[in-house]
Amino acid sequence: MLFHKITSTSFGIGYIGKGAGTAAAAVTCLVWYMTQSGGAHFLPALGITLAISLLGIWSANKVEVIWGKDHQRVVIDEVAGMCIALLWVPVTPVNVLIGLVLFRFFDIVKPLYIRKLEKLPGGWGVMFDDILAGIYANILLQIILKLRIT
Repeated sequence: MLFHKITSTSFGIGYIGKGAGTAAAAVTCLVWYMTQSGGAHFLPALGITLAISLLGIWSANKVEVIWGKDHQRVVIDEVAGMCIALLWVPVTPVNVLIGLVLFRFFDIVKPLYIRKLEKLPGGWGVMFDDILAGIYANILLQIILKLRIT
């Protein structure tokens, strides 16, 4: 169970209390920037994002028995969603910051069916609302980048 507590809290970030989701997303941005800014290939980033998402479903299922449904300590969903928000995005400080703002907006406000996904059972509901928030953030960020270039 310790493995799932560490995983679901993203190495303990979830234990900080209020703002843990934002903290997890911000730490993810820093790690993404440090690891991807050298022009890393897309496939490893996609593979890591998929692995985090699957691990999040598994761990959220396990800790739900102890902490209850979608407990605030569980922040691996924010990590996965933030990674999705940054896929296919040129890694610059500005782009990563815009991605963070967009992801947190969609994650907090939960428009466009995001809230409905929370109702899925167990880890699926914990993860899929943030996955969809990440997809929406990525799509909007791609549009912003296209408009900025032309």
